[in-house]
Amino acid sequence: MCRWLAYSGSPLYLDELLYKPEHSLIDRRLDPASGSSTTNGDGFGVGWYDGKRTPALYRNLCPPWDDQNLRELCQHIRSPLVFAHVRASTGTPVQQTNCHPFRHGNWLWMHNGLIDGFDSIKRELVLGIDPALYHHIKGSSDTEILFFLTLTYGLDHDPVSAVQQAVGYVEKVGADRGIPNPIRMSAAATNGKDVWGFRYSTEGQSPSLYYSTKIETLREQYPHIRKFRKVSHDTRLIVSEPLSSLAGAWNEVPESTCAVIVADGEDWLIPFTPQPADARVVLLDHSADALIVEHRGGANAHP
Repeated sequence: MCRWLAYSGSPLYLDELLYKPEHSLIDRRLDPASGSSTTNGDGFGVGWYDGKRTPALYRNLCPPWDDQNLRELCQHIRSPLVFAHVRASTGTPVQQTNCHPFRHGNWLWMHNGLIDGFDSIKRELVLGIDPALYHHIKGSSDTEILFFLTLTYGLDHDPVSAVQQAVGYVEKVGADRGIPNPIRMSAAATNGKDVWGFRYSTEGQSPSLYYSTKIETLREQYPHIRKFRKVSHDTRLIVSEPLSSLAGAWNEVPESTCAVIVADGEDWLIPFTPQPADARVVLLDHSADALIVEHRGGANAHP
């Protein structure tokens, strides 16, 4: 399975996040602590915000431990909000357009897990995406399709509800096709200000997900660790696996839970329950000469 981290807080050089931790994301790609994959060798990506509305992306297929361009960039780029991901494909092609994070407007999205039976239900899932968004899809992965479903269901306006409805729609389509456990995921989304981390699976056996302890608490527990004094109180991480073995630094996100980090430093855990959702797009007429679709409303609907 894939590995990822989401960072929000004091601007840091990217190498502080990707290379220097005790159990860095790059090391985990060589020897992941958990999951079904021995190595995560199917691409990687980094997304970061630098004051512009649209985040920057660097994605590549070569192993990150061999990518000297990545190492060079990470020593010179600082950002207060970073998404990083290393990929192990669950069946879709190994290509740059399938590397995470995925970007649309000011949003970044990444994911660990899979939509089970994706090949057999891909058409129905794609038909659920707002046609105005369809031409923005560049790859062929289940993660990107899930991202564009969340955009269709209103990610801009209510991220938690949008993801709940998108997952609900995936589960409905899967159930209609006789797939007992359509989805497993730990996923993250950000609009450049706030960060949402989601842990959910139909069968209740989701990929691991952790969030970091508040900096004030870590300063009290470890007054000798300088890096805790250097970063601001609102610094947080959500990660697929802990980046260090420091006792008390990491907390598991429970099953069926969303972890929220907001820009002012507040954070909380809220229940994540998929919402029953029908497709926002309904096929009205399908012939050799015509394909007509209608929207059922929503944030991206058009008359």
